[in-house]
Amino acid sequence: MRSLKNYIRKVIPSLLFVYILPLFFIIQSCKTDKEQTKTKIIEVKNENVIEIITENMDFQMPDTIPSGWNTFRYKNLSPQTHFFLIDKYPEGKTSKDAEELVAPVFESAMKLITKGETEKGYAEFANLPEWFNEVVFVGGSGLLSPNQVGETTLNLKPGKYVIECYVKMSNGMFHTSMGMTKDIVVTTTDSGNKALKSDIDITISSTDGIVFNDSITSGKHIFSVYYKDQTVHENFVGHDINLVKLDENANLKDLESWMNWANPKGLIEPAPLYITFLGGVNDLPEGDIGYFSVNLEIGNYVLISEVPNSLSKNMLKTFVVSQ
Repeated sequence: MRSLKNYIRKVIPSLLFVYILPLFFIIQSCKTDKEQTKTKIIEVKNENVIEIITENMDFQMPDTIPSGWNTFRYKNLSPQTHFFLIDKYPEGKTSKDAEELVAPVFESAMKLITKGETEKGYAEFANLPEWFNEVVFVGGSGLLSPNQVGETTLNLKPGKYVIECYVKMSNGMFHTSMGMTKDIVVTTTDSGNKALKSDIDITISSTDGIVFNDSITSGKHIFSVYYKDQTVHENFVGHDINLVKLDENANLKDLESWMNWANPKGLIEPAPLYITFLGGVNDLPEGDIGYFSVNLEIGNYVLISEVPNSLSKNMLKTFVVSQ
């Protein structure tokens, strides 16, 4: 029987994003920064754009979508920060399995971790079903602030998936436990879309961090994100790309700390003041590429990954958008 440590390293990434148990039905509002800057999106050339709308703790979108390249236009009309992540479950497993087999374990473990009893909390994860180590994350959007719209383009294979968000409520409960998940089917019918033509290319890896040409002017841009590798970090999740606009009073240390879910105050509502999340590309497997499209205004920005100590890992990169 394998060791608890190895078991935890395999199951934790899946655990964080797939359990759902709608125990609470009252949606809590969070503070919205009045200085947030609304950002326009690029109307990409792909004909088949899939619209996702969040108004509360929901994903309003089709149950069935085509395979191949798809552009997801995500409208966050809720008062909370959100993202979407697409999980590939093992054959025959759905969100119902997560409700019945995972939620009780996760609830118990997270209560202990929140109290600071980390070792006992992790020990709870030994009760998880074996099939969790087969779950694969195949991409999604970066974080998106309230009243923002983001576009992310991904290449999906046919199969059954779960789409979800795991930002925390102000009481520490993950959005997944508020019912923010949805089963979707990707059909064998190809969308007919092509990969986008990017004008700014990003490479992300555990060895080099985030690498890109930071000489960026204002206006419409399509960013490509190439995952040179993918690995499990200290908080048991992989790296991703999130684009953030910084107001002049933004605190990068607060942002870096908030991006680590393992921090008791990490990924919890409300998000840090004076920042606006504009999307990005969520966890992709090694060797895969995704795109996000955005209209950048003049100002200060950062690309950041959801990992501990992102600055020292070169996964927090500031840049200035000029005229």
